Amino acid sequence: MKKDKLENIHKTSIGGQALIEGVMMRGPKNIAIAVRKPNKEIEVKVDKLNTLAMRHKIFRMPFLRGMISLIESLSIGTKALMYSAEFFEDDEPAEAKQTWTQKIFKDKAADAEMFFTLAISIVLAVGLFMVLPNIIASFIKGNITNSILLNLMEGLVRIIIFLIYIIWVSKLDDVRRVFEYHGAEHKTIHCYEHGEELTIENVKKYPILHARCGTSFLFMVMIVSILVLSFFGWPNPILRILIRILMFPVIAGISYEINRFIGRSDSKACYYLSYPGLMVQKFATVKEPDGEQIEVAIKSLLAVIPEDREADKW
Repeated sequence: MKKDKLENIHKTSIGGQALIEGVMMRGPKNIAIAVRKPNKEIEVKVDKLNTLAMRHKIFRMPFLRGMISLIESLSIGTKALMYSAEFFEDDEPAEAKQTWTQKIFKDKAADAEMFFTLAISIVLAVGLFMVLPNIIASFIKGNITNSILLNLMEGLVRIIIFLIYIIWVSKLDDVRRVFEYHGAEHKTIHCYEHGEELTIENVKKYPILHARCGTSFLFMVMIVSILVLSFFGWPNPILRILIRILMFPVIAGISYEINRFIGRSDSKACYYLSYPGLMVQKFATVKEPDGEQIEVAIKSLLAVIPEDREADKW
């Protein structure tokens, strides 16, 4: 792409998440969730954004903002996903489909379900992408004693597990639908950044890959973890696992700042840094959407675009 065209692109901080038959968009002040219901109508829900960074300046500081942003994004994303799932629950009598959380927590059941869902997701992620790679690396290390090489080997195992996992889940029909909505989200944001009217035909012209994507962030976390964890050597197994858990927020904070820098720059160096994440998107987490899915993404994005175009600048 020519330099003058790149300079005319409005790089937005608006980001999204694919849901069950829907898209969530997060703008500077609002969060919008658009879901295509079983009757084919599009339901749009808009909520005010109220993050820690909006309330307290200290949480806007570099590195700290990345740690907080990750936790809040997980919480917001889980709520949005659960909300979209509600439209596709089986039509059973209320008594028959009452969950154990509703029986125990009553009117606080929704908060309890979100907490347990988030907690289980974090435990599974830590186990699959932190504990398991370390155990595997311990078994295959052979005569390697250099701590940097051991951490590099562990990092490579972690990346392989991550790639196997996302490629496997991308083959599942329901997940593929979600990844198609992911593509609709990316294409719609591209169209907005290029200043074109948000119509289905305009959006269709744009690519499904986007450098400022959560997939790229996750891949960056894995690369940064290799470098950061190398400073702690290769102590006993329990201490190794503890270090990895305690250092994860730090790794996330560093990865966030790197991604912010890459997102602002159009240099070749930054392109090469973002390339692995783009390839992960291409072969696994982002698929080509249809017109109906793009329409949902457009509805969601329109609900969070601020009046001041500078307010959502990256």
